[in-house]
Amino acid sequence: MEPAAASSLAVTRDQAKVSVLGVPSQPGLASHILGAMAKAHIEADVVVQNAGKDGKTDLNFTVRRNDCARTVELLRVQMLPALGAREVVADTGVCKISIAGNGTHSQVGTASKLFGALREEGIQAQMVSTAETCTSVLIDETQLAQALQTLHRAFGLDPQPAQAAGTTSEMRHNSGIGNVTEWPKVLPC
Repeated sequence: MEPAAASSLAVTRDQAKVSVLGVPSQPGLASHILGAMAKAHIEADVVVQNAGKDGKTDLNFTVRRNDCARTVELLRVQMLPALGAREVVADTGVCKISIAGNGTHSQVGTASKLFGALREEGIQAQMVSTAETCTSVLIDETQLAQALQTLHRAFGLDPQPAQAAGTTSEMRHNSGIGNVTEWPKVLPC
C-alpha cells in the first residue's frame, strides 16, 4: 500500500531570502559566492540559481535572519565588484511551509495538489524545494495562516498538530520564479 501523500505541515521562520542579481553566468558562480559566505561562517540553506539569460543569472538562497545584514554587506562589498553583479537584495516578508510524509515525493499529484490549493486562495509560490519526504514552498508571510488552513484542508490533515508544533524557523528565498521586482516585498535586512 502506498504511504499517505502528506502526514504533517511545518513552518520555517528564522531565515531571510537573499538574492545576488545580474551576475555573469559562468561555471563556479555558486561556489564562489557560497564559499565567501562559508569563510564568514554564514550558512546558506535552500539555493536556487536561475538559468542564465543574456549572459546573466541570479543566485538566490536563504540564511538565518540574524545573518541577513552581514550577508548582504559581505556580498555587496565582495561579490558585486568581483563578479560584476548588478545588485544584492534581501526579502524579509516570506516564510516556508513544508509538507512532509513518506509519499510526498512518490505519489503522483502531490505537488499539483499543493500548488492547486495555494492557487485557489491566490497564494503565490515564490520558491519551491523538494526532497524525498518533503516538499517546501516559500510564500508571503502575511498569507501564512490562510496557507496553513488551505493545505490542512487539501491534504486532510488535523490542523492542531501543525499549529501546536508550530514554527521552527523562518526562511527567505527568491525562487527565481518571476522577476525580483514582482515580489510582494523586497526589503533590506
